Order: sequence, then C-alpha cells, then structure tokens
Amino acid sequence: MKVLERFSQFVSNTFAIWVLLFAALAFFIPSGFSWIGAYITTLLGIVMFGMGLTITVADFKEVLTRPKDVAVGVVGQFLIMPTLAFLLVKLFNLQPEIAIGVILVGCCPGGTSSNVMTFLAKGDVALSVTVTSITTLLAPIITPGLIYLFASEYIDVAPSALFMSIVKVIIIPIALGFIVQKFFNKQAKASVKVMPLVSVVAIVAIVAAVVAGNQQKIAETGLIILTVVVLHNCLGYLIGYLFGKIFGMNLAKKKAIAIEVGMQNSGLGASLAVAHFSPLAAVPSAIFSVWHNISGPILATIFSRMNEKVK
Repeated sequence: MKVLERFSQFVSNTFAIWVLLFAALAFFIPSGFSWIGAYITTLLGIVMFGMGLTITVADFKEVLTRPKDVAVGVVGQFLIMPTLAFLLVKLFNLQPEIAIGVILVGCCPGGTSSNVMTFLAKGDVALSVTVTSITTLLAPIITPGLIYLFASEYIDVAPSALFMSIVKVIIIPIALGFIVQKFFNKQAKASVKVMPLVSVVAIVAIVAAVVAGNQQKIAETGLIILTVVVLHNCLGYLIGYLFGKIFGMNLAKKKAIAIEVGMQNSGLGASLAVAHFSPLAAVPSAIFSVWHNISGPILATIFSRMNEKVK
C-alpha cells in the first residue's frame, strides 16, 4: 500500500506531464483512444466520488466564520470566467461550436486541483477548499443558467437537461463519496491516499478521448482555441487577484481567489459538451485541462515567492 501511495503522489505531482503526453498520443494515434469517449461521464463521476471522500463538514465552517471571503470567491468564480469567455468568443469571432465550448468552460465551477495549487502558492487553503466545494454544489443551478444566458444565441440550450446532467456527474457521486466516508471511515481514509492516482488517470483519459475524437478539427482550429484558452485562464488569474484586492483581502486570500477563479472543472465542461452539444464543443475543455495544469504550477511558484510587501 505504501508503494501505491508513493506512486500516486508521484503521478499527482507530474500531472501536467501525463496530460501533455497522452494528449499528444491521442492526437497522433486517435484510434487508440477514441473508444474512451463513451465513458467520459463515468470517468468524471469517479473524480467527483473521490472529492466526496475528502469533503467534511469542517470544510464549510468558513462560510459561517468569514462569509464575506467565501462570497467573494464564489461570486468571482461565477462572474469573471463566464464574462471573460463571452468577451473572448466575441473578440475572436469564434464559430458556434467552439464558442459554446469556451463558454461552457467559463460557466463551470472551480477545479479540485486549485486546492493543491493554492497550497503550493502559500495561499489560504481553507478558503480555496470551501470556495471549490460551494461552487461545485451550486453548479447544477448556476452553471445551466449561465450557459443559457451566454450561449443561447449560438444554440438551443435546455437548462433542465443540463441541471440533470450536472446532478448525475457531480452531486450524486459527491454525495455517495460523502456517505461512504461517513459509514466506512477507515476504508475511505485508506482509499483517499490513492485517489490522486485515480483522478489523474480519469482526467487524462477524458482529455485523450476528446482529443482523439476531434483530431482533424484540432489540427484545423487548435491554435486559435489554444490562444483563447490561454487568455481565458491567465486573465482569470489576474482579474481574480484584482477582485480579491478590491475587497481588501490579504495576500494569502488574494492568491486563493486568483487560483480559484482561473482554474476550472474542465472535465465537467467536456462531459456537458459531449452529452448536450457536440464533440467539437468539448475541445476547449480538453485544451483548458492541459493548459491549466501547466499554468497552475507556474503561478503557484511565482505566488510562493511573494510576501505581504507585494501589493
């Protein structure tokens, strides 16, 4: 078990490398990975189940002890990234399917890897965990509404269908994980130690499946999508940091808000795109997943060297 734990930690620490490697393999050998496409929803459910195994009631105490900080993070997440996505879509005049994909990413809740990046950045981890949990639990209601608001001009959006999809792939798996943790605490604690490995494998598989299923389209439009994704992510970090500054947060909190805002649950974006829109609409989510696992550690390294003298 110790060996498996160490291997799990190693794979987790080298997440970006595995995502890049298998995205490249899927691009050049699509036939070897396209079959995974049918299991994207299941794979994301596994990741969310793992999140449920780690969530505790204590994670939500920040809501009561410092509601303003949590509110800043939650509002920042659901205000900044969807708005940025919409503006970038208009600025680059993206074709409808790609536009929907970019907006989907922007309307998703925060990604779980943001908590790890906040820790590495010497940010406020408790705030990060709480904001991730709250935005994830609010996603079934807020994400469909935001997608309808920003993407309905490109395609018919059925908020109720999106609501049910998010409940199935996020809320139910998280709830099951939480229940298992409560009734089988000892086994759950043992499982949590290897969950990073399971989560990495699942996310890598989702990215590979999307890349393999859209290899030709990526070859044609990949550069423009990458440009938009990089801008979306980096502007999210910057505006998230400034958003925290506007509300008088200290440096640790600003780091947490910047990372929370900039990093998205791109697996959810890919799952919703495949289920409700088109395979091409899942491409921005796949590229976002690759990119933010490169930008996140870079930003965390920069942040870790900052101190309170840095305004």
